[in-house]
Amino acid sequence: MGKPKMLWTLALLAVAVGISPVAGLAQATCVDCHKSITPNIVTDWEISKHGQAGMDCAVCHGSKHDSPSNVADVQIPSPDTCAACHATRVEQYKAGKHALAWAAMKAMPTMHWQPATLTEGMKGCGGCHKIGFKDEAEIKILKKNNPGFGTASCDACHTRHTFSTVEAKQPQACQTCHMGFDHPQWEMYSSSKHGVRYLLKQSKVLPEATAAPTCQTCHMQDGNHEVRTAWGFLAVRLPMPDDIVWADDRATILKALGVLDPAGQPTARLDVVKGAQVARLTQEDWQKERDKMTETCKQCHSSNFVKSEMRKGDEMIREADHLMAEAIRIVAKLYQDAVLKKPEGYAYAYPDLLTFHDSPTRIEQKLFVMFLEHRNRSFQGAFHNSPDYSLWYGWSEMQRDLTEIKSLAEELRMHKTAQAK
Repeated sequence: MGKPKMLWTLALLAVAVGISPVAGLAQATCVDCHKSITPNIVTDWEISKHGQAGMDCAVCHGSKHDSPSNVADVQIPSPDTCAACHATRVEQYKAGKHALAWAAMKAMPTMHWQPATLTEGMKGCGGCHKIGFKDEAEIKILKKNNPGFGTASCDACHTRHTFSTVEAKQPQACQTCHMGFDHPQWEMYSSSKHGVRYLLKQSKVLPEATAAPTCQTCHMQDGNHEVRTAWGFLAVRLPMPDDIVWADDRATILKALGVLDPAGQPTARLDVVKGAQVARLTQEDWQKERDKMTETCKQCHSSNFVKSEMRKGDEMIREADHLMAEAIRIVAKLYQDAVLKKPEGYAYAYPDLLTFHDSPTRIEQKLFVMFLEHRNRSFQGAFHNSPDYSLWYGWSEMQRDLTEIKSLAEELRMHKTAQAK
């Protein structure tokens, strides 16, 4: 059968199943060409629900690209593209933390210092934060160096072109981003009893009916795409606790995050935190997420057990905050006493934890690692039921960080005194 006759035959078949003959012809053209150019994309589309339903390629990619001469005209889907059919899920996504991931990355104080390949090129921070929503203007900018690829969001979990819900429901769908330095949730989950049971269930060692939660079970109840937690990524929140010591420690951490000035007054950065929704700023917002998680846990555990475990996680944050605040105060006092020079660009003579690896001295680097790596692991390990992470990779490391910070501070003071003589 010649190619023109084959295309018309496909078009007639499309009419028989209720698809526009023009759409059928366009789709046949796409498939016929891409089977030789990108065959695995075609295979993924064919086994997807989209493909099995006969959904035209133009629905997602537009109809302007139909030959090698106009590849630049292909439309790259965005969440709004998906919303045409999946309005509820996209609405949930836009109300949640993943939608703000790109904006949160761009808001970091020294983000513009990083190589563009790591950010806009998506080979570092941007590789995970690309899940965040971008408007058409930003997509156009990204398209200059990325030919438009990687600017979508839904495909971070429902990878193209299968866009499988089964894939997105597996814990491995979260593994690429939720692992490593500051948030090793995959390592903590997969080594916890929750994760071990599910991985054994995946490998058919345990029966299919075995109770074994995935990341999505706890963080995407009923498929809700907001994906929130009570404490948020950095485990700081408002209002302040009744515990006076903890309240003072948390205030110190908020100062080092730049949302409070050294006098304890709100700064402009607090508005950024509000906009990115990285913290719960009212008791009601926090309680809503805590109650939602509690109800999930009660599917397998008693109420008393759940309350006890949640309380232990909260207490771990309090203990970690006490070590962290002591370390911050040591460095802040070095600024105050002119032992350590305030870096250019810092709004206040106070350490800025959000400068990350761009902190200019060894003691400030140690403070950043203590906060983002070891403090995170202390409380995240507790909530993910990973004893080793909570102790050895978290709390123990914080203790060692504090010891080293004290030693470095003493050396700096001795050096300053020697210079003054």
